[in-house]
Amino acid sequence: TVTPVKQTPASPAPTGTPRERVLATARALVGQPTVQVNGRRYPADCTALVEATYAQAGVKFRGTLKPGDNGVTALYRYARANGRVYTDGRPVPGDLVFFRETYDQNRDGRRNDGLTHVGLVDGVDADGTVTVIHRVKRGVVRYRMNLARPHLPRDPKTGEVLNDMLRSPAPGQPHVLTGQLFAAFGSVLPSGPAKPMAVAAR
Repeated sequence: TVTPVKQTPASPAPTGTPRERVLATARALVGQPTVQVNGRRYPADCTALVEATYAQAGVKFRGTLKPGDNGVTALYRYARANGRVYTDGRPVPGDLVFFRETYDQNRDGRRNDGLTHVGLVDGVDADGTVTVIHRVKRGVVRYRMNLARPHLPRDPKTGEVLNDMLRSPAPGQPHVLTGQLFAAFGSVLPSGPAKPMAVAAR
């Protein structure tokens, strides 16, 4: 017997500032295997989550794709041209997070793929650990990233997750973590305050 797949009902359009709309949409998608917003189903990749959530703020990532770019690089170019790209300071919830070398995109066995993954900042803990909402193979999830301790998966004292695995290891090699693969943050939204989101300990 084939069990029918339960369809997730469309949620009401989020309200508030553009940044709050982006965050509300992204948070509502956490746990979903696919990205579907306002009846539209988006492709099964990380850039689609960004496009779907930012569309709720009227942002359309167009005009920056160059020959040879992947979708993540195109988003990075858009952020650099229409906002700012930064690596220092405390990120703002709703901003983009870019990662590099998360997989061997060109399948040549070398780490020469550049930007390969993108997500959104969901929140920042007191110790600087960033919670990221992003789309992976199994769906939309939250990962954690601590740029002050990028090589540690957990805090040795508290056991709290500092960095999740983002790239599967090569044989005989350790896992590669979010903090190790971080490239930059990107901001293209107004800098108004966003409602904080309490993230439960994992």
